[in-house]
Amino acid sequence: MDDQPGLPSKRLLEPSKFVNNSPQEALKSPLHWRPYGVNVFTYFKNNGAIMNSIAEINPSIAESLEQAEAIRTSMQMKLDEMRRAYHKAPNPSLAERKEHLKQLKRMIGDNTDAISRAISLDYGHRSEHETMFAEFIGTGGSIDDILKNLKSWMKPEKRHVDATMFPFASNTVVPQPLGVMGLIVPWNFPVFLAVSQIATAFAAGNRAMVKMSENSRNITRLLQELSPQYLPEDKLFFIEETGGVGIEFSKLAFDLIIFTGSGATGKKVMASAAENLTPVILELGGKSPAIIDPNYDLSKAVERIMFAKQFNAGQICVNVDYVMVHKSQVDDFVELCGQWLKANVPTIDSDDYTSMIDQRAYDRMMATLEDARSYGAKIINPTGEEPNPHTRKVPVQLVVDTSPEMIIRNRETFGPLLMVITYETPEEVIEHVNSGDRPLAMYPFTRNKKLSDLYINHIMSGGVSINDALLHVSQHDLPFGGVGGSGMGHYHSKEGFISLSKMRPVFHQANFTMNKFLAPPYTGMKDKIYRALTKKSLK
Repeated sequence: MDDQPGLPSKRLLEPSKFVNNSPQEALKSPLHWRPYGVNVFTYFKNNGAIMNSIAEINPSIAESLEQAEAIRTSMQMKLDEMRRAYHKAPNPSLAERKEHLKQLKRMIGDNTDAISRAISLDYGHRSEHETMFAEFIGTGGSIDDILKNLKSWMKPEKRHVDATMFPFASNTVVPQPLGVMGLIVPWNFPVFLAVSQIATAFAAGNRAMVKMSENSRNITRLLQELSPQYLPEDKLFFIEETGGVGIEFSKLAFDLIIFTGSGATGKKVMASAAENLTPVILELGGKSPAIIDPNYDLSKAVERIMFAKQFNAGQICVNVDYVMVHKSQVDDFVELCGQWLKANVPTIDSDDYTSMIDQRAYDRMMATLEDARSYGAKIINPTGEEPNPHTRKVPVQLVVDTSPEMIIRNRETFGPLLMVITYETPEEVIEHVNSGDRPLAMYPFTRNKKLSDLYINHIMSGGVSINDALLHVSQHDLPFGGVGGSGMGHYHSKEGFISLSKMRPVFHQANFTMNKFLAPPYTGMKDKIYRALTKKSLK
């Protein structure tokens, strides 16, 4: 997931993207805004920006502070523009929302080849078919499902009224747009994650400012060019991460922020949002287990787990982080994994296999393997291929006989390494999973409903797929989100619509009211009414 945002980069923007050195003009640039480089810095310096007194002590720190202020100011200008547009039209009609959703779908559908190429450039190499599966197929289906259900979601909901106290009155809950959403999108599925959040925001009638990852430069620039061809810039706006953008973005007073990334950065985003009392939805990942019942078809479990583990080179927040296998089946499990990998992913040099996103991710995989090996773990490389540092491709490898001090036991792997842990009883499984943070997902493989219910009732996770992995995220009518260390809140489906709406309670008083019988002085009949109502209420 995205790492912690750092200080602003000194090379943030080609000067030619600004018009007349003005940030106001830069925001209107036809190629959009790539905040916030030297020209914004110069603009603020030459137009009265007050230098921090620290400049006298350390000019380089002062420059970073001034650049950070330029970043913040530029984004604030765009947020103000979007909020003004919201106030002019705060509650889009059903027809308007549907048109926005259809345009969002057209933007992706009309440009699949260019999008696929851009994502592959960002990765170094990304399987075209994985992009089709992950970025396009599910995205279109999700928007279609929203279009199908949006009318019913928008309908005010009648609620019960206490007829004793409020005869003839009525209650309704009216879903209304919150305003401007701030979406912080990671690099691993940049289109699917961005569009699914944007679609939910549009369904709820909101506007969206989207901050993409620093590892998504090519797809971000493409979306910046495409977006205004389909939707107004005060409805949808993409921002490129060029250094120092993320932390300043999270400081803006959005009406809601959705963040997808690491837990460490999620805490920083939440702390920044708290300064503005901005609510957050956090999707943070974690160590999601697969648990194989010894009575389940082991070859089928291997087939489904290995498909998930090799997909996108394991770089998926809900991927199987480790698998719990019955002690009696561990050798068979390892053998079947090897057979599947040799048949389906015989070489990492194939175009079907995806690279690690950057050198840091590749180095992290190597360090995790070396750490496990140094503490005595057994590393099993079924295909026998060595990792390729030039293409940053790492084959799927199994890590067996691990111990608590190893990196792989303590951190989300987020790559093509699968830790294998043995167990003897379901109680051992429950104890092990519950000893760590609550995972984003859990994958029991069993035909025994009592056993799957046992795990569901005793292990809390963000979501569950039974007898498969990943696929609960692809279900359009299910919410998606974490719990505890894996996040909070939901998007997707009706729950996402509710999360991104103000579910506004409206009480409508009738012409007749009891109030005149309840006003002071509280003597005589009024005293008797109060006592009768108290007795009835607490009976």
